[in-house]
Amino acid sequence: MSENVVHLHKHTDPPTTDTAPTVLTVVPDAPAAPIVPLWVRSGHAVKTAATHEKTKTAARAIARHSLYTFNGGRIVARRTWDGKTGARYERMIRAAEAAGNLEVAEEWEERLQRFRAARHHRRMDLLHSPVEAAKGVAVGTGMGIGALVALGIVMAINNGDIADVITPLAATIEFIATVIRIVQIVWGPALTIGPFLALLALWAVGSKQQAAPAWSMPDHVRSGEGEPITPSIVVKALRDLGVPALRNAIKEMGDAGASMLGPIRIAGCGVEVDVTLPSGVSTIEVQNRRRKLAENLTRHEHEVFINIPQAARTVRLWVADSGALDEPIGPSPLVTDETMTADYTKGRAPWGQDLRGDAAALSVYQRHLLITGLSNQGKTAALRALALWLALDRSVEFRIADLKGAGDWAMFDGLASLLIQGPTDDHVIQATEMVEGLVTEMERRLQSPPGTVFLPLVGIVDEAQVAFMCPLKDADKNPYGGSKATSRYFMAVRKVHNQGRAVNVTLWEGTQDPTDQNLPKLVREGAHTRASLVLGSESQAKMALGDKAVEGGAAPHLLRQGLDKGTLVVASDGIAIPAGQASITIRTHYIDDADANAIADRAKAMRDGVTTLHVIERGAEHDPLADIASVVGTAERVRTKDVLPRLGTLNADAYGGWSFIDLKRVLDGTGAEPYKSDGVMVISRDRLARALANRDSEGSASAAE
Repeated sequence: MSENVVHLHKHTDPPTTDTAPTVLTVVPDAPAAPIVPLWVRSGHAVKTAATHEKTKTAARAIARHSLYTFNGGRIVARRTWDGKTGARYERMIRAAEAAGNLEVAEEWEERLQRFRAARHHRRMDLLHSPVEAAKGVAVGTGMGIGALVALGIVMAINNGDIADVITPLAATIEFIATVIRIVQIVWGPALTIGPFLALLALWAVGSKQQAAPAWSMPDHVRSGEGEPITPSIVVKALRDLGVPALRNAIKEMGDAGASMLGPIRIAGCGVEVDVTLPSGVSTIEVQNRRRKLAENLTRHEHEVFINIPQAARTVRLWVADSGALDEPIGPSPLVTDETMTADYTKGRAPWGQDLRGDAAALSVYQRHLLITGLSNQGKTAALRALALWLALDRSVEFRIADLKGAGDWAMFDGLASLLIQGPTDDHVIQATEMVEGLVTEMERRLQSPPGTVFLPLVGIVDEAQVAFMCPLKDADKNPYGGSKATSRYFMAVRKVHNQGRAVNVTLWEGTQDPTDQNLPKLVREGAHTRASLVLGSESQAKMALGDKAVEGGAAPHLLRQGLDKGTLVVASDGIAIPAGQASITIRTHYIDDADANAIADRAKAMRDGVTTLHVIERGAEHDPLADIASVVGTAERVRTKDVLPRLGTLNADAYGGWSFIDLKRVLDGTGAEPYKSDGVMVISRDRLARALANRDSEGSASAAE
């Protein structure tokens, strides 16, 4: 046992008048540090050196360049073999057969037969070539010597020296000897350097083809971030997709799958390529593996879109540049161009940009519209952008019900003839009666004389799911919500969908998180233009856009919630969609409230003044003359054909069936009779005011008597 070692410390206090005793303290010595064996320290150092990043980088570099040389030799050997044999033709035949293209296979078969015939001819020529070569050498040598001797004779005659006869022959022999000496000098170093030059050539071939595993590549190459899309990358991504039939077909193709690809075209912020799948591979097998395909292409899932074009057994891939879809698009032309106007019949609304970066414009002419998506993803902004553009056509009348009531549609006060804002059941009742008013106006127009021209009437219901889910019933026990034959809102929407477009009465609806309960099947299928923001599932995507669009590649359920706000997948004949596709993806322009108010002010300046009603009067006493004055509003004069629908909006029960004859009957004898101005019948605001004042004064006088 080791003994404890102690130290004696003598503590001395400061000097005082009294002498203090000396104190001795025993302090144990600190424990000694453990001694680490040398081999342990060496092992730690070796491990640190082996795992250091510089060591890993050096090891990858050595492996990479070694494999460049080895695989370069394989590439050269294969090229040589292909050049000497018919292997290339056989691979192309197998590729054509795998793709089901028998005509191309027959063409390559003919080429292979021609190649074999030419090769046989060359081989037969080689059998006779030694004799022919010997004869040629003998004849050539004899002729050469004769020519040299003849040249020497000429020189001898010219110089008068017989020795010049052999001078050309001697010079030739000396030249040959010199060449032999040079070859003897160079031959040794060439044998030494030649193999290194051959290895360098093989390395160059392998380096150009990057013939090394991904793990051996430098970091910037291994990451693949932003890597351009090339044919080899696309084929490799398809080969590794996990579809056995596709993988085997690519292996059997002589061109390693290149024949499947069409040209890679630049398309906006990405590229587009058509892929013809080999026989036995279905397009749905590729569509169902979108995420894996994107990862194989070193992209995120939202950066790859798969559509089905017209060509059979073909998928169209659109691959975005890395990170491009996270960049915002520019402002709306409605904001930047203050001179822009709209045309309901022939115009197209500037809605945003497609994935190729081209402007996406939508025609709303005689088309019912449905926009759906999850909450807070840009539904109202997308719907409002279309309405703001259409408001720049002064002939369009709007009736709007905003069942959220957050003020998103407040700028249409003074533009819309009716503006309902609020989320309560009473607002749902008002919205239902607004749509029923559209039905009344539609039926009036349908019964008009043939050839009558009708101005556009657009009804907008934002947050329509609130109306469908309303539990209230009217006095006759008919529900306002639901999807039964007695459901008032549902039946009114169905009637407008059935016949409204024929007389320019259309309905636009915005709804969120669609289900069969809050968006019935008959309603969603009645819309001509169907658009969807991000959704939670494929079943919801089919509700929003229809089965055909989703099966054709539409995938709003694969958009990113919160990150792809304002990105719509649209199925409509009112927008340019690439041939063969059933839908198109649009990144919509965002118009904030300030810009929306400015656009609305421009639209108001184009009109003579619109009186916006905020409630619909039901079953109350009405004064026709006062109501006419009310709907004329502040405009100096209004056309009679505009007054009638405004009266119907104000009180459908009282004025829904009115015609020009009814209007004239009320105004006759009041001094405010309709009159012609610029060839159209109008009603004057000032004349109405005088008629009301005269009536009130006459009423007061009668009461006084």
